Amino acid sequence: MNKINAAITAVGAYVPEDILTNKMLEEMVETNDEWITSRTGIKERRVLKDPNKGTSYLGIQASKDLIQKSGIDPEEIDLVIFATATPDLPVASTAAYTASQIGAVNAFSYDLQAACSSFLYGMSTAAAYIESGRYKKILLIGADKMSSIIDYKDRATCIIFGDGAGAVLFEPNTEGLGLQDEILRTDGIGRNFLKIDAGGSLLPASEETVKNKQHYVYQDGKTVFKFAVSNMADVSEQIMQRNNLSGDDVNWLVPHQANKRIVDATAKRMNLDADKVLMNIERYGNTTSATLPLLLSDFEQQLKKGDNVIFAAFGGGFTWGSIYLKWAYNSKNN
Repeated sequence: MNKINAAITAVGAYVPEDILTNKMLEEMVETNDEWITSRTGIKERRVLKDPNKGTSYLGIQASKDLIQKSGIDPEEIDLVIFATATPDLPVASTAAYTASQIGAVNAFSYDLQAACSSFLYGMSTAAAYIESGRYKKILLIGADKMSSIIDYKDRATCIIFGDGAGAVLFEPNTEGLGLQDEILRTDGIGRNFLKIDAGGSLLPASEETVKNKQHYVYQDGKTVFKFAVSNMADVSEQIMQRNNLSGDDVNWLVPHQANKRIVDATAKRMNLDADKVLMNIERYGNTTSATLPLLLSDFEQQLKKGDNVIFAAFGGGFTWGSIYLKWAYNSKNN
């Protein structure tokens, strides 16, 4: 029997209509377009303004896009994994609600949280279920409504994050395509540098925590940047060496869109040409769990069956890693 690999067989995406530009941020905090662009590569980001819609709305729309494009029957989906740092509710599963809303009535489902590495870790999790032979169709969603946890008077964070969602379908593959290898890491030292102080069991919500703005994201930008540059580049280089890949062998780098300088440093360490590096940070900013699937959706037409694709991410905690995957299909237009 041929070895079962877990391959991505379909992608979908959704971003809100409302755009928050650098020019608009100039009216909110002391900053300017040149400063933001030169330090992050971001020109604009999307914001879900409707207060009655949460992260599940983004994930549902991305899932519907995937279902419509692929023609899959939602009732055939075995499992829905919802990678997010901004669930609708602290306890009730966002994945369970999403699965019901898209008609995946035969699936079990759960949320996965590893900050900006959530989708990358979700790829590993989905692949393990597929490779076990027990499950045939797994929907992995990456979505975040970051605007719900951002203080738009805090220049350190409000310029970076945006809202969005992407989804991929994992299925078995016996052609040697799909997920090939992974290096995933964590280091609890990061707990103090990128976090939300209040709302968890350590510091439950109170009038004081709201007054002190402790329910918004806090980031020590310089420290996070330093760790992200070194660690994301390290694992990306390591996974290439472990699989005897040179820069010429890699067709695409799919990097977490946190900062263009971090992506550039990773690509340089991998000895990759710029035209092999997928980037859309200028349009969406950092959408946390959604960056990787949004890249796959935006550049799907360029991905070809058999392409060697390296994924890389870094997030709070700290969490980071790299995954090597062989692309499993040609889109209808390539």
